[in-house]
Amino acid sequence: MLQRLKQVRKALGYTQTEFAKYLGITQTSYSMIENGIRPLSDTYVRIICITFNVSEQYLVRGQGEMFVSSPHKKELLDLFSQLLPDTQDYLLVMAKELLHMQQKMLDYRNPQADDNDGNDS
Repeated sequence: MLQRLKQVRKALGYTQTEFAKYLGITQTSYSMIENGIRPLSDTYVRIICITFNVSEQYLVRGQGEMFVSSPHKKELLDLFSQLLPDTQDYLLVMAKELLHMQQKMLDYRNPQADDNDGNDS
């Protein structure tokens, strides 16, 4: 399970420090969990699964896909397929702009984010 925990964290693009913040613990505590020194409690499993849309079956047992698909994904794909090609193009442009704006907001909220903190082991 610890290897899958590390895979999830890396798939999400988080350092140990960033991931630990979501769990409300220090990077040192998180590192001890990821390295098998401390156990990953059921509470942390639930937090990870809910916060990051991770499949509990995958995290705990290694079964199935890493992420649970969004309940909105099917609806969005259905709606998209009903749009005319020009409208689809417009929606893609708007979605890319939303993604860009979201990244700017995240960068603004966390200007000291340091992806090279050396804690990604």
